[in-house]
Amino acid sequence: MNKMTIIILLMCLPILANATNGYFTHGTGLINRSLAGAGVALPQDAMAGATNPAGMAFVGNRFDIAAVLFRPDRGYSAGSSLANGNGGAFTVGPDSEDSGDATFFIPSFGINYMLTERDAIGLSVYGNGGLNTSYDGGTASFDPTGGVVGATFPGTFGAGTAGVDLIQLFFNFSYAHKFSEKFSVGISPIFTIQSFRSNGLDAFGGFTKTFAESGATVMPTNLSGNGQEYTYGGGVQIGVLAKDVAGSADFGISYRSKIWMDEFDDYSDLFAEDGDFDVPPTLWAGFAVDLTDKLTLVADYQKIWYEEVDSISNDIQNLFACPTAGLGGTDVESCLGGNNGGGFGWDDIDIFKIGLQWQTHSDVTMRFGYSHSDNPIDDDQALFNILAPGVVEDHITIGATIKTNGMGEINLEAMHALHNSVKGSNPFDPTQEIRIQMDQFEVGIGWSKEF
Repeated sequence: MNKMTIIILLMCLPILANATNGYFTHGTGLINRSLAGAGVALPQDAMAGATNPAGMAFVGNRFDIAAVLFRPDRGYSAGSSLANGNGGAFTVGPDSEDSGDATFFIPSFGINYMLTERDAIGLSVYGNGGLNTSYDGGTASFDPTGGVVGATFPGTFGAGTAGVDLIQLFFNFSYAHKFSEKFSVGISPIFTIQSFRSNGLDAFGGFTKTFAESGATVMPTNLSGNGQEYTYGGGVQIGVLAKDVAGSADFGISYRSKIWMDEFDDYSDLFAEDGDFDVPPTLWAGFAVDLTDKLTLVADYQKIWYEEVDSISNDIQNLFACPTAGLGGTDVESCLGGNNGGGFGWDDIDIFKIGLQWQTHSDVTMRFGYSHSDNPIDDDQALFNILAPGVVEDHITIGATIKTNGMGEINLEAMHALHNSVKGSNPFDPTQEIRIQMDQFEVGIGWSKEF
């Protein structure tokens, strides 16, 4: 696949700044999103393969297309320092900055086809998630050698406009088989394209493996400012769906393997393991039960293993063992780009989701949802996560499906991720407190049609 093809695909599905559960989206498809992402046991559209491929055996011949306007408000504040130039190797500001690039367009598409009464194939195209920050302002001062006191430079990290842009585009090719009218199994080979760029991180050049191995004579060229780089990878997702278990309850479970991605060569001085940035494995499990003939309750549990990817989970404090950090360290693999290189310090997270679906009219179905997630970012990791402040924990959602006369269905959805923040000391200047924050809004509209 050539670069122009990739650019066209990403223009068609520009998933940006979609950080809700860490950097994963809270749901896929408008129906799933309006239930706060719950629905592993309640497949209703051709996007079901993204949550549980077994569900595609129950949704029939249909396609679904949707678009969401997503607005995350994210930023940071950095308090005053008492120690810069005297124990403070690197100090942000003091500043308070909000990220630019505030509104994003997020499409999705799915199609499902029943080969037989028991066999279905389908395609779900969606953004797994993403991160985007861009800080035009801010200042930083640093004294990496103890020789320059109070030197201040423009930019959050002292190298001009700072930020990152991560995009992940997923193609789930699903096959599902019904072993009976109440039990199905599904599998989805997954093809993934991701892209990344960073800017304004040159001040960290002295903490890279390249710099350390050169004897502190060669600055890295694959750390920041190299434009958008594209990588490819793949994995697999499997799922099971059982209906009418324990009375009227339906149960579903789905597991997506780690997505093994090519390395980001242009950012091999930033990410651990020479630019490695795989997608963490994920588990979904849940149930759906009809409370009445018009009211359905769904509840899901989701687990994301961020700690399986070193570039995401390694603590930024690993840099203290880097030989060029000036703290007596001798491990070049702890420098940026090394096997133990400092990263964002994200933890595994558990997510609990609950949704209510209510058929208020023969042609109208309303949906409500709430989810709560662990925060993957500990307070001592706030500094580097200025770039990736994925700290929201609670989502409130609402949506509706309106059946039209022969023209399919119109789907509507809205979400609000409640404001949350994390504050902690700057590891390079322990006298300074850094706070990162985010809240989010989105609205979406889609069209579905059976065929």
